Amino acid sequence: MQDEEIKNSDTEGEEMDDVVFEPEEDGSTSSPQAKIKKLKEELKKCQKEREEYLTGWQRAKADFINARKEEEKNRAETIKFANKEFAQEILAAMDSFDMAFANKEAWEKVDKNWRVGVEYIYSQLLSVLEQNGLKQINPAGEKFDPNIHTSVESVSVEDEKDDHKIMEVVQKGYLMHGALIRSPKVKVGIKN
Repeated sequence: MQDEEIKNSDTEGEEMDDVVFEPEEDGSTSSPQAKIKKLKEELKKCQKEREEYLTGWQRAKADFINARKEEEKNRAETIKFANKEFAQEILAAMDSFDMAFANKEAWEKVDKNWRVGVEYIYSQLLSVLEQNGLKQINPAGEKFDPNIHTSVESVSVEDEKDDHKIMEVVQKGYLMHGALIRSPKVKVGIKN
């Protein structure tokens, strides 16, 4: 055996024609070709298992990444619309401002400095709401769209260009992050 090890170390890097096969566990010796065939079959089996494991692992990893992305998307949507009810409650205060501004006669009677202060507070409040994703819709003069606007009254108009046009906004609408949370209530012109 030592002679074989010496012989093998002398021929390293060269192809060896003489391959020595140890006896099987049961004591029998099989031909080199049978042994090579058996080893090739085991290698193919191992390669197939490796491919199956790799494919399964890659699929599991992709599923995990997709699940994480979906969870992050859902969390972002939840956070985005978490303040929806709070915003809807504030809209009552915004409507009060709008009603006060709409009553021109009473509004003009109030001290100018006080009016400027109230208008500044209104614009501050509107700015804060916009920074948090709330956008006011004031569609005066636009074409009526039943998907967005709520008609509360029809107004007779003479001009063809005013047909199905919003003549007056009774109550402004609001979008939150692009989604309609309250449609504007409007009066629509109808040509007779």
